[in-house]
Amino acid sequence: MTLLALARLGSGVVPVDEPVLHADDLAVLRGQAVFETIRVYAGRPFRLDAHLDRLEASARRLGLAAPDRAGFEESVAAALASCDTRDDASLRLLWTAGREDAAEPVGLVLVSTLSPDLDALRARGLRLAVVRWAPGALAGAKSTSYAENMAARDAAVHAGADDALFVSPDDVVLEAPTSNVWIREGDSVITPPLELPLLAGVTRAALLELAPSAGFEAREASFPLARLLAADEVFYSSSLREVTPVVAVDGDPVGGGAPGPAAAALQRALRTAATG
Repeated sequence: MTLLALARLGSGVVPVDEPVLHADDLAVLRGQAVFETIRVYAGRPFRLDAHLDRLEASARRLGLAAPDRAGFEESVAAALASCDTRDDASLRLLWTAGREDAAEPVGLVLVSTLSPDLDALRARGLRLAVVRWAPGALAGAKSTSYAENMAARDAAVHAGADDALFVSPDDVVLEAPTSNVWIREGDSVITPPLELPLLAGVTRAALLELAPSAGFEAREASFPLARLLAADEVFYSSSLREVTPVVAVDGDPVGGGAPGPAAAALQRALRTAATG
């Protein structure tokens, strides 16, 4: 991905190669920062308000000062206008604790190109590797303390998969390092409930709303790994990947080993909602 535009709250749009973060910022020293990643459709960020709500919730979980919501809204508009992107793009919001001796938080907005393989991956479907997962205290918060999640994804890739599937020690399906997980049983699509230690995905919430218009009943429920393996269809949802089918888990096919109808229908509904 290529960085197209960069804005710092209070400073406006700055050159993309200009230093904007001190080496002793607590985000660097201790991972005390939160972030959001948002897909931009033809210059418009999808559900920016919901992402800002989650940024605020994550900041509270980490004990950070409340993010400057108006500042982020202004910086997002300025950053997007500065690169005049008419293509889909990635928008990242970063809110750090600032320097330890300054107690002045830092807010950044980054606009980047999307990974070029997202559509191809959706057409092929994801291959997953199960990772047994005991979530920590920050489960459900979108913090930059993402090392464990990235290590899990790297381990899955090393095993020949595309991504990891987090399953609790008692065999309950949770989520993925950067996505929510869904199964289809007949005309119902099901995703784990937020009572479990997982992230409240903005795309997840959108799909719960959009499913009826796509011909499916959507609900939240806990389910074990065995139920996922036997499901009619499995798919992931996230801001950048949107709706991505899953075709294999630990080398064995799921959902017939091919992308299924619910993922395709929900992807169409999501695009319509985002671009309409």
